[in-house]
Amino acid sequence: MAKTLLESSALSAFCGSVATMLSAGIQTEEAVLMLAGNRERSRFQEVCNIMYENLVAGETFSQAMKATEGFPAYAVEMAATGEQSGHLEQVLRNLELYYDEEDKMFSKLRSAVGYPAWLLVIMAVILLFTVMFILPVFSDVYDNMAGSLASQSFASVGLSTVIGWVAFAITVVCAVAALYLSFSARTEAGRARVMKLFEKVPITSRAMYQLALSRFTAALATLVSSGITNEEAMTKAIATVDHRVLHKRLVAARDSMVDLDNPRSLAQAIGEHDVFEPLYARMLNVGMRSGSADETLAQLSQAFFDDAVLQIDESLDHIEPLLAAFLTIAIGVTLVAIMLPLVGIMGSIG
Repeated sequence: MAKTLLESSALSAFCGSVATMLSAGIQTEEAVLMLAGNRERSRFQEVCNIMYENLVAGETFSQAMKATEGFPAYAVEMAATGEQSGHLEQVLRNLELYYDEEDKMFSKLRSAVGYPAWLLVIMAVILLFTVMFILPVFSDVYDNMAGSLASQSFASVGLSTVIGWVAFAITVVCAVAALYLSFSARTEAGRARVMKLFEKVPITSRAMYQLALSRFTAALATLVSSGITNEEAMTKAIATVDHRVLHKRLVAARDSMVDLDNPRSLAQAIGEHDVFEPLYARMLNVGMRSGSADETLAQLSQAFFDDAVLQIDESLDHIEPLLAAFLTIAIGVTLVAIMLPLVGIMGSIG
């Protein structure tokens, strides 16, 4: 059974702390041991202890990370590329920033949907009580009435019952969705599922593409700086991508780079297969010609990341007002469902 992954805040703290100690000349195993000793008994301490044991046994930093089953695959793969390129400290700094921003994003998601979610639950209970107990009372009254009064009012209570059940069904669906987002944002595995869901939602799909592109570009920058061929760097960087659309484009770009009949350069392949926007593809082309491809890729990775965070923040800013608007409509529908039978009675009497 797979063990629990560390939360984003813990991942950010781990990467940042280790990077700081590496810059001070402390060895990785000593740095990890110091982190374990400064924590109370927790999953974080357990991960650090397992890492320390594996590091002392002779495993590399990334291998020790993988053995703990507490780090996401992306973090492990980036650490491995950092080791290969000799830029582990910088990679850990990038991971610190990435997971810190991810933690902030999901904290904002929890606050945006948490309170409205519970209000939706309460509203669903009220609607259920209305259609199951209050509206049947009106039906019983009409059954005991005779003449034009009952016949004219029966349509009103029937309509109110239909409105009540429809409103209840919609409210339950929205409440379940909001609660799912709120609770999923609390765990790393849940956050991965939310990310996959956001890939399919129109208002967040582009942000998820930019985020995946940032992760890929950061990995590619680290690999290119290690001195391996661009083709090999491209192949290894693709392994860090789990975004379906981006992965498909990258595979096509890599295939064009190794095409024996008409091989393309890294910048040409990325530009021709719409991996980057034209402006960024031209920036990469200039960077490669000037011999600063790794620096250009690092700058582009940060630009993609900032753009993704901005788009996600804008999307989250719309969630709470939308839920609040739906709650207002639900309350209005509830009042209509209750008042329609009374309106029918008043109309019949009048």
